[in-house]
Amino acid sequence: MNKIESKDVNFFYGASQALKNINIAIKPNTVTALIGPSGCGKSTYLRLFNRMNDLIDNTKINGQVLIDGDDIYAKGVNVDSLRKKVGMVFQKPNPFPKTIFENVAYGLRVNGISDKKLIEERVETSIKQVVLWDEVKDKLKKSAFELSGGQQQRLCIARALAIQPSILLMDEPTSALDPISTAKVEELIYELKTKYTIVIVTHNMQQAGRVSDTTAFFYMGELIEHDNTKTIFTNPKIERTQNYITGRFG
Repeated sequence: MNKIESKDVNFFYGASQALKNINIAIKPNTVTALIGPSGCGKSTYLRLFNRMNDLIDNTKINGQVLIDGDDIYAKGVNVDSLRKKVGMVFQKPNPFPKTIFENVAYGLRVNGISDKKLIEERVETSIKQVVLWDEVKDKLKKSAFELSGGQQQRLCIARALAIQPSILLMDEPTSALDPISTAKVEELIYELKTKYTIVIVTHNMQQAGRVSDTTAFFYMGELIEHDNTKTIFTNPKIERTQNYITGRFG
């Protein structure tokens, strides 16, 4: 299913409130873009879904974050299992100092998979999914650092896909890339949504317009509006959304 929902979510870094009463329902197999000015809470919100904010000291959450109806902040939730289900791709490509093959195999090995044939199949499938196979199939034993920035980012997406998540989080995945690499990653996002629920943080309005089905506009820790992307960009219901989209502030 891969349905995501947040109900009355408030989030604090110490005494500072980063998210205020956020209610969103995200349908399975869609791309949702989170937009808004820097510091508005979109990356904080994204990191709730795989509990990455847990790694920051002195944070607190109220409300519910549900994946397929289960509260992922309930007592007794296995965070490692959650992170297998919810993959993450970061702003800058962050390959490990290993070979191209071992970068993608890493998550499988960490999760206790040792079957050599299965690992080889999963690595090949994942690299093919990100349309990188033809470019790297003859250099799988070479360092991932030999790849271009765009190839490295697609490799990081392949690494996230190898453990077969059902949800993929992307935090400004193309902000460090050139236009051609950006276009390739955007095409990839569009294709991947048939198998995954994708949530993407982006500063690039055009990108949100191109890749997402729905868009959520955040401002000062609040969710101002969440609707079909076309509606948000052509006929938003709230003036502040309109002002942000048209560049009057932000």
